[in-house]
Formats: sequence, structure tokens, C-alpha cells
Amino acid sequence: MGTPTRPPGQRLRFADRFDLLRLLGRGAHARVYAAHDRSFNRLVALKIFALRSRAETGLAGAEARSRFETEARTAQRLRHPDIVQVLEAGDYEGQAWLAMELVAGSSLARYTDRARLLPEPAVLRTGQRIALALAHAHAQRVVHRDLKPANVLVDWPSDTLKIVDFGLARSDDAAATRTGLMLGTPQYMAPELLAGGRPSEGSDFYALGVVLFELLSGRLPFETSNMGELLRRAAHEPAPDLRSIQPRTPDALAELLAGLLATRPAQRLADGAQIAGRLRSLRLAWPGGAMSR
Repeated sequence: MGTPTRPPGQRLRFADRFDLLRLLGRGAHARVYAAHDRSFNRLVALKIFALRSRAETGLAGAEARSRFETEARTAQRLRHPDIVQVLEAGDYEGQAWLAMELVAGSSLARYTDRARLLPEPAVLRTGQRIALALAHAHAQRVVHRDLKPANVLVDWPSDTLKIVDFGLARSDDAAATRTGLMLGTPQYMAPELLAGGRPSEGSDFYALGVVLFELLSGRLPFETSNMGELLRRAAHEPAPDLRSIQPRTPDALAELLAGLLATRPAQRLADGAQIAGRLRSLRLAWPGGAMSR
């Protein structure tokens, strides 16, 4: 049900409205296409995913649909240049869809490879912009829940940065909370989330700390072979000092990352404007930093 169809001699079509131009990405439960919205004659990024059944999640179809619509409306409230704009949402034959602005470029995941690390001032400016976008969302009482390099799109020629999947719970989020199922990407999750706690502003900034650590070093703070080891280390060990990996790291940057990656939420930096200000100061003090984007 709800699978795209191909009218004779035409592109794949979804919901009798969207012509699917090309596949942009595929996850475990969703597909994202560049699409032409025939209703408004516009290009969009169209995300399609299933509204799962009661047998799979414990949610009735109507409840899952209602929850999805609430989360979509929440995302539509966000108006920030560095947050991708959700234009419209709906469901069609058992599948939910989101029409979002179509953004050029690639994700930050490309730059976590040690052979492709960005210059430090570019990383600091990227972190500055993400921190301000998080502050905007948190002021609207929206948390991201799954901030990671793959959810940040960048296009350097146009100086574009967009955070995607902002504040959108999956349709089975409520059932997952009831059953203790972990949501999000574990390597970027704060210790309290790994222990089953609720997402918060502080957990978003912990994820930002992981993203910055990875962009600066090409590795994660905790690199483990299994979930149990990740849970143990994140809960009981401080994150590594970036200076142990990159000895030329300024003390002020190492201290900022330690504040973002604090194990206890009460000790963690969680003021987006303040974090952005510190990242900006570090960037401007970096040799050549004032001239970077």
C-alpha cells in the first residue's frame, strides 16, 4: 500500500501528487526523494515512511497518525535559516510523508573521514551556526533528539547549512518510550538518553559536542564494538580530552568540548547563545580564522 506508481511514460508518482525525480537517501524506515510537487509546481525533498501497525508498535493507526501530525506541526513552527523548512505533511495509504525545502550539498558525515577533515575554523563556524539553530528550536520547546553529522547538510559555495529531521519523532515514538526501546543514534546520545531518560536541551548539546569532536579528530569520543560497552563507558568515563588526539588543540577549545560532553546533565553546557559565542571567539582567534566562512 502506498508504494509509488509509474503512470505510462512518466516518472514514479506518489500520492497522485509528487513526481519522484531521484532517490536522495534511504534509512531503515524511510526514503527521501527529490520530487516535483505538482500541486504547487515546486521542487521539494519528500520523506516517506510507514505509519506502523498496532502489531508492530502497540499504537493504533489513528494514534500513530495523530502523533505524526502533531510532530509535523511542531517542526513547521521553526523558522530559522539553518533549519530545513518543513512545508507540508500528510499521509497516504498507510505511509506518512513530509515535503521539505530541497537543499543542495552533502551531509557533514562526508567530513568525519580523517582524510577529509575540514579546517578547524570551518568546524568552529559550523558548530556556532548549529548552536544558534538549537537555541532557536529550544526557545520553541523543540529538541532535535538525533543530531549527528548525517542530519546536517552543507553547501559551501552558497554558504548554506541546514539541520534536518528537527524535532520529528517517529510515528512509533510513544510505543518505544513505553517499551524502553532506544531512539536516536547511540554514538551521539547523552548518557542519560542511553540510560532511558528523556531528550532535553542538554542532550542536544551533548550531541553537538560529539559532532564537533568527530569533525575535529575523525573519531568518536567513545569507539566501542558493542552497545553494552558504549553504555558502560559513557556512563562512567569522561569523554577523552581532544588534546590527547590533536595535541595542538587550544586549551579553550578542549575545555568547551569537555563542557559539552559532561556526563552529568547538570554540569553540561546548555546555553546555545553562549556556546555559539565561545565558538566564534575561538574561530576569530585561530590563525586565519577571521577570514574563514
